Amino acid sequence: MAPQMKLIAGCYEQIVFGYRVQTGEEKWTSEADFTHHAHTASLSAVAVNDRYIATGSKDETIQLYDIKKRVEHGSLLHHDGTISCLEFYGRTHLLSGGEDGLICVWNTKKWECLKSIRAHKGHVTSLSVHPSGKIALSVGTDKTLRTWNLIDGRSAFIKNIKQNAHIVMWSPAGERYVVVVNEKMDIYNLETATVTGTISNKKRISSIRFITNTIVVVAGDEETVRLYDTDSLKCLCEFKAHENRVKAIYSITVGETLVLVTASSDGYIKMWKLDLEKIQDTPALLGEVNTSARLTCLGVWQASPVESSQQVEAEAACSQAEEDANKLVRTKKVEFVEGNTSTKKRKAEETKKKKKQKSE
Repeated sequence: MAPQMKLIAGCYEQIVFGYRVQTGEEKWTSEADFTHHAHTASLSAVAVNDRYIATGSKDETIQLYDIKKRVEHGSLLHHDGTISCLEFYGRTHLLSGGEDGLICVWNTKKWECLKSIRAHKGHVTSLSVHPSGKIALSVGTDKTLRTWNLIDGRSAFIKNIKQNAHIVMWSPAGERYVVVVNEKMDIYNLETATVTGTISNKKRISSIRFITNTIVVVAGDEETVRLYDTDSLKCLCEFKAHENRVKAIYSITVGETLVLVTASSDGYIKMWKLDLEKIQDTPALLGEVNTSARLTCLGVWQASPVESSQQVEAEAACSQAEEDANKLVRTKKVEFVEGNTSTKKRKAEETKKKKKQKSE
């Protein structure tokens, strides 16, 4: 029996849609499952884990929906500005970023704000949590790429990238990450924190998704979707996915089938079957649904965790990447950031100075 699957999409019309997917050998069908009208402005972000849907909006709130009980679960009201990005880390935490420059870390058990980090001087445009859960990356309108130690909620590194990036994302194994500025995508190596290559798309990039540790799917302000190899920097495949620009993409593995889901301004959500052994071939269209709405964000819910081929492939590399992440967390305590000593070292110097003043 195929795992239960639902397409989740947000739109300008303030609604989040849920569609139940019926899988078949060749064609998949979708039928309306729920609509949730919790916001008073357009939706800007959606995140899904196996229990909850979290939606962010220009109304400055995060709304929670319990997909198993099919009820509203409440609101998170810490941000003062549009919610620009949301990401679950497993079942335990939700991270949110907003135009107020904050990144908030939420506990999903009691929905408490565990940490509120003043992340950027401008807006937080995107964030991504490392597979280890120990560090996160964020980009903002202050033209910086920042690495965060999630153990203590402090900055580990700050990199001036001289432009306003709008997307950052880790690879599944966490040994590399990509930073998107307009139509360009820089690939970084975790261990060296240097750019190993740059991919240029034809139009401004709107959404990206890793489907393996090296292959990334890219959607832009156009009808075409492209698959790039982040090692060779070559375009492996491109195909026309919609009649209008593609706003969001998502990937998921159902059984042994790797599925790419695309959402467009034309109102359609489409499901495509990817064959990694024939990656140059145009993906087969499995099914589609017309929401009749102007879609802005996309997620996919599965009833139970499914071990995907890319997760299996990621295990070996992830252990090394986690060690690199641990090094990043440890070295933060002795690092200089933009010419300033670390918090720990500064506090030690202040304590030493106070003792000296008392002795005098």
